[in-house]
Amino acid sequence: MAIFPSASHTPRLGLGGAPLGNLFESLSDDAAHGVLLAALADSCQSFDTAPHYGNGLSEWRFGRALRSLPRSSFSLSTKVGRILKPDAVAPIAPHNFVDAPPFTQHWDFSAAGVRRSVEDSMQRMGVARLDAVFVHDCDVVTHGAAYPQVLQQVIHEALPELQRMKKEGLLTHIGLGVNDVQVCLDVLAKADLDCLLLAGRYTLIDHTGLPQLLPLCTQRGVRVAIGGAFNSGILATGANTQGAVRFNYESAPAHWVERVAMVEAVCATYGVPLRAAALQFPLAHPAVDIVLLGAQNMAQWNDGVAMLQHTIPPAFWHALQSANLVPQGAPLPD
Repeated sequence: MAIFPSASHTPRLGLGGAPLGNLFESLSDDAAHGVLLAALADSCQSFDTAPHYGNGLSEWRFGRALRSLPRSSFSLSTKVGRILKPDAVAPIAPHNFVDAPPFTQHWDFSAAGVRRSVEDSMQRMGVARLDAVFVHDCDVVTHGAAYPQVLQQVIHEALPELQRMKKEGLLTHIGLGVNDVQVCLDVLAKADLDCLLLAGRYTLIDHTGLPQLLPLCTQRGVRVAIGGAFNSGILATGANTQGAVRFNYESAPAHWVERVAMVEAVCATYGVPLRAAALQFPLAHPAVDIVLLGAQNMAQWNDGVAMLQHTIPPAFWHALQSANLVPQGAPLPD
């Protein structure tokens, strides 16, 4: 099976698991299950989750929906880097995840920690094989002064251990799952990867991944899944909302709000929904296989499917480029 099998289908849409770990809002198990069933009903084949998403809650919910299906019928990925340890006094809303199970997260990029993480994830999901495993959040923004040590451990311990597990048949593809471009460049300078899950850094408004990383991925044959296509909110809600506007999981800075407002003005001229433009733009790059949609309910999933299929005139994309809202070198969906 391909790394991201939905890349060969229309729409090229996978399901991202952060919202189903109660990101910002608590969901019932049945509501989360409904999102997964809606994705399956639309022939979605790519599912991504992580221990970080609700302290394992997202993984458990994914397993509930997927474990009874033929294993060859879907691609399932998760992440390593955090070990979950039981803790009776753990906070119930860690890292913006609400009503999380009683565990605390501990960073561990060691070989032993990576193997334990993969085995724990497979137990939570009830599967014996993973299609991709991403090393999660190993960037300088997350680790600060410890980044050089984290990078060395990822290169010399985490990735080799994942390669060993790959040879054992426990997983098929290895990559990074990050919100940062530089860590991808740093790792690719020292190691080979099959794939990347790049969240928020190649979107309709944030083009950080375009100049160096995506051309390198094309050259090296590293396939890319785009997460955070809405930049965690602002490209779904738009700039002019009554409530708080999020960018990169926090309140959006003014310059991002202003940029989105300019994009919305072009959308209005051409009758293009902002969400449709946001989902379709990154898929035009030859390195990108798929967009992973973080849907919190069935309506959001159904909307994502409709937006990815929405017809957008080529003139719209050229208008964005002419207004310097999209870089001149960016491939356009026309």
